[in-house]
Amino acid sequence: MNPYLDITIRSIAVYLFMLIAIRIFGKKELSQLNTADIILILLISNAVQNAMVGSNSSLDGGLVAALVLFTVNFIFKKIMYNSKTVANIVQDKPEILIHDGIVDFKALAKLEITSPELEEVIREHGVEKFSEVKLAMMEIDGNISVISGNNSLRQTKHKRRIHKTLGTLDN
Repeated sequence: MNPYLDITIRSIAVYLFMLIAIRIFGKKELSQLNTADIILILLISNAVQNAMVGSNSSLDGGLVAALVLFTVNFIFKKIMYNSKTVANIVQDKPEILIHDGIVDFKALAKLEITSPELEEVIREHGVEKFSEVKLAMMEIDGNISVISGNNSLRQTKHKRRIHKTLGTLDN
């Protein structure tokens, strides 16, 4: 078999495997990378390198594998954009975590998000209590969006930013 065709087939197989693995292990894993997660990604990339290029450790072999991965990713994104069915298979739906100050503990359990983790996220968005959250959602990319029910809080935050930019301290 042609060595570059072999690299192409192996690279596509590794891409599909990684896509399925990420889907199985969940979107939370991607959005909240810690040191152990980064080490895992580096080790996986090292482990699958040989699976893609085999014994071909040449520059050409590595470039072919990289080109195949970029191409497959580009094509796959186009397919997901044009096919809702494929997009639904690959991506989860957004999940409502808090609605009008009420926490959906079933959704948190399903996504394996602890209450302290959710509290941290809402604090990062400038909200102190669950009761102040109009809507918090786990987005399809794994990030948590928070919309505060308190408009004055957002305005105060915005004013502080303006004053900090102007060099004044207005709390």
